[in-house]
Amino acid sequence: MYTIPKKLLSPGATNAKTAKNNIETFILYIAPARQNSKGVNLCPKAAGCEAACLYTAGRGKFSNVQSARINKANYFVYDKEKFILQLAGELVKINKRATKDGKQIAVRLNGTSDIDFIYLLKKYAGLDPFSLSGLIYYDYTKIPGKVKKYLNEPRYSLTFSRDETNEAEARELLKLGANISVVINGPAPFFYLGAPVVDGDKSDIVMLYNTGAVLALKAKGDAKKDTTGFVVHTNETNEPAPFLAIEARKVFNRSLDQLSPSEYTALRDEQFLNQLR
Repeated sequence: MYTIPKKLLSPGATNAKTAKNNIETFILYIAPARQNSKGVNLCPKAAGCEAACLYTAGRGKFSNVQSARINKANYFVYDKEKFILQLAGELVKINKRATKDGKQIAVRLNGTSDIDFIYLLKKYAGLDPFSLSGLIYYDYTKIPGKVKKYLNEPRYSLTFSRDETNEAEARELLKLGANISVVINGPAPFFYLGAPVVDGDKSDIVMLYNTGAVLALKAKGDAKKDTTGFVVHTNETNEPAPFLAIEARKVFNRSLDQLSPSEYTALRDEQFLNQLR
């Protein structure tokens, strides 16, 4: 049925995108949607993304990695309380090291799932994850209510994943100041749904430096072949916006791709304001 893994959380360095983060990161990967022995849907709002899931991207395409993630999913659905208690113990241990070293560590609890682990940690382990001062959390989700629930929580950043069924919710959440993500096959546009677009692949924590923005994610794995509408296929040219390219040199004396997330955001916002003037 399942074996109890030695660890639930994986170091971010094992993921090409998470390895770009400028702070140490841990991530929890379990098999998504109904890929467990009970057929429990661990991504309750999955639509076209279920077929195009990044579960098949990167190391996820290897059978041994998929087997390990299915094993964790089975562990969760068959013994949720024990799973959550183990997760709580790992978070406490990581936080202890973070506070000892005087730094913050980022944790992504839903690498390939969409579960309210914050709620479950409180319910089953009696642990308020936000009390762990050395940790900050971030996730992607397809659940609008989850984004609204944690919208004003400074230690948890949630990005809403747009798909072919939820564009109205995406527009609403953008107006509230939440970020949304869009999977794109082809060059990313400069604006989408009326909001500025940022490179969501620059690192896995781009969302921490933006609000009310669209995070463009490059289609990976099976997503490149998607025909459901989950993936936006584009034909636009991918040349940097002249304003951004020129200002990057003028203000920072560096090329656009050499800017930090905060520097890029400052220039992007100025471009957006110019469009409105």
